[in-house]
Amino acid sequence: MYAVIETGGKQYRVSEGDILNVEKLEAEAGDSVTFDRVLLVSNDGSITAGTPVVSGATVTAEVMKQARAKKILVGKYKPKTGYKRKNGHRQYYTQVKITKVTA
Repeated sequence: MYAVIETGGKQYRVSEGDILNVEKLEAEAGDSVTFDRVLLVSNDGSITAGTPVVSGATVTAEVMKQARAKKILVGKYKPKTGYKRKNGHRQYYTQVKITKVTA
């Protein structure tokens, strides 16, 4: 059984036991979160697609940790003017483990 959920403007295909990194959620490590924006559910080969969401379907997950991703470098450069800028950015994310998919 798997589901397609939407969180943080992105879509993820999840099933029980999956560990994934999503955009930062307001929850502490060890908390339980519920994703109610379930777009599709597949159960034993039968697929239920929502319009836009499947009514009554939820995905429950446990927050494992709050962390920051690796640093990326952002650079700007304009030739012949001596203009150079370099910035770094580390995105916050939440690591969750999917515990239950209900349809």
